[in-house]
Amino acid sequence: MPRWLYIWPLNFVIVGFVVFGAIFFLMAKRSRDKTRKADQRSIIAIFVQALAFAIAWTIVRKPFTPFLPIDWRAQYFVAAIIVLLVLASLVLVTAAVRTLGKQWSLQARVLEHHELIRRGPYRIVRHPIYTGMFGMLIASSLVDGHWLGLIIASVVYYLGTMIRIRSEEKLLREQFGSQYDEYAREVPAFIPFRGTRSVVPPKS
Repeated sequence: MPRWLYIWPLNFVIVGFVVFGAIFFLMAKRSRDKTRKADQRSIIAIFVQALAFAIAWTIVRKPFTPFLPIDWRAQYFVAAIIVLLVLASLVLVTAAVRTLGKQWSLQARVLEHHELIRRGPYRIVRHPIYTGMFGMLIASSLVDGHWLGLIIASVVYYLGTMIRIRSEEKLLREQFGSQYDEYAREVPAFIPFRGTRSVVPPKS
C-alpha cells in the first residue's frame, strides 16, 4: 500500500480533532442564567467516552497496512469514508453547538430559562454532538486502528453515551414533561434510525 494512502488520512483525522476541539472553545458561549438543576454523573460518562477514543488509538494495526485484510486498493474507498466521516462530524457538531448557544455545557444541566431545542440538527437526532463524536471515533479506527479495536471502542462509547443521555434526559423530562416525551417519540437519540428513540422511559 502506498505510504501516502496511510499518512494523508491519518493527518486529516488529526487536523479534524484539532478543529473539533476548537469548535467548543471558540463557539461555546457562557449563559448568564443560573443552573436550575445539574447531574454530576454526566461527568463520569465523559470519561467513559474518552476511554473509547483511547481504545481506538491504542489497539492499532501494523503501519502502512489496510484496515481490512483484503486487496489494499480497497483502502482508497476507506480513505474516502474517513474524509466524509470527519467532514460530516465537524459540520454536525458545529451546527449543534451553534444551535444550543448558551445552553451548551460539559455537565448535564438545565437552566432557569432553559429552552427545548428541536431545530437544526436536533430535528434529526436529540444528541447530535454525540453523533458527531461517534463519527470521529469510527474515523480514528479506520485510519490507524484494528477492526477489533473499533468493535471494543464502539461498545464502550455506546455505554458511556447512554449514561450521558440518561443523565441529560432525566433532567429534561423533569423540566419539560410530556413535551419532551413527544420529542423523544419522534426523534432518535443519537443514531438516526428507528428503534433508537426513547432512552429514558417517561414517568407514569
